[in-house]
Amino acid sequence: MPNPLAFDLGNYAAKVLVTHSSGYPMNVIRAVETYNPLGLSLASDEPTAEKLGQLIANIFNDNALPKTDVRLALPESLVSTKLISIPPLTDAELASAINWQAEQHIPIPLEELSLEYQIVFRPDKKEHGQQMRVLLVGARKSIIDAYLDPFFRAGIEPTLLETQTMALVRSMQFTPEDPSTLLVHYGMSNTTLSIVDRGELRFVYTFAGGGQVLTKTIETAVQLDPQQAEQYKRSYGIDAAQLQGKLRDVLLPALHANILEIQKAMQFFSTQPDAQPIKRIVLSGGPAQLPGLIQYITEQLGVEVLLASPFNGAQGQIPQANHPAYTVAGGLIMRTAG
Repeated sequence: MPNPLAFDLGNYAAKVLVTHSSGYPMNVIRAVETYNPLGLSLASDEPTAEKLGQLIANIFNDNALPKTDVRLALPESLVSTKLISIPPLTDAELASAINWQAEQHIPIPLEELSLEYQIVFRPDKKEHGQQMRVLLVGARKSIIDAYLDPFFRAGIEPTLLETQTMALVRSMQFTPEDPSTLLVHYGMSNTTLSIVDRGELRFVYTFAGGGQVLTKTIETAVQLDPQQAEQYKRSYGIDAAQLQGKLRDVLLPALHANILEIQKAMQFFSTQPDAQPIKRIVLSGGPAQLPGLIQYITEQLGVEVLLASPFNGAQGQIPQANHPAYTVAGGLIMRTAG
């Protein structure tokens, strides 16, 4: 069997994991993190696609990475993810009805739509009146083609493409016994919120605003170049003990907007049928490691806040730092079939 390779192409950096086999726990052969100088993961024109393809080819060639089982994740900002509740249907009935459901819930014309769906809850036949829940994931065919094109240019034919959220949830290895959890994934440009209740994905929401907003806030307020601002953010964050709390004062307004979005998501979910109160928040992505962030969110929302640990239980060549940045890649590696 070929060694699976997960390639998480972010706007700030590409994260790569190579393991001995799929599934959990991981046995890591290589972990690579490489800065993305283009600042994007989706090309809008031919020259940019060529540059992205060359960047990908260089990462593979410079690190002698295998190309036989390459797994990718579409950023949530490029897809439409909806969880719908409908009367119980058989698999055959659902297959016949799924396009109609997609027309009602996915804002993409059917002729342009690439659609995947998954049953996340089907009630027992004895449970009359219960709804079944189905996850719909849709993306424009043109978007998928544009995302895959640079990899084809680099001589790579991916074996798997799914959404970041699906990989993120899998990487956490949730069980039905786990408390209801809000997973907050910070990217460079966007933040994605996912709620898992009793082991089941129940809510997905993406909004603009990620690590780049904080960096640019520092650039403007402290008059630093982008590299210096990024270093200040990573080193001092919103730790009140650093720089007499001046950087904290600069960043808190931007973070407050983030907190408001999280609060709205939690409030919305609390109104859903049979929803359990959110008992913990797990932070994922590189910006999740902002100094002081865990304490700040804990104080603002009053729930337990943890950092994602995708290498929990893993063996092999585990990277020494920046573990939350590998959460998507870890989830891709853990997919075993289907």
